[in-house]
Amino acid sequence: MAETKKIRIQYYRSKNATPVKHKLVVKGLGFTRLNQIVERVDNESIRGMVKTVPHLVRILED
Repeated sequence: MAETKKIRIQYYRSKNATPVKHKLVVKGLGFTRLNQIVERVDNESIRGMVKTVPHLVRILED
């Protein structure tokens, strides 16, 4: 069985004063608090979500 590739994402800037769509993207990525790091499957949909809010999240390199 092939191991699925993962991506680590950090939520480092507040979503206050951002459009509602950006707030929903942050919630959809699974963030609940600032400076939280989550690990998600590295696919096009997750990359697209990250690309929508690059000013709020960052991709962490392993």
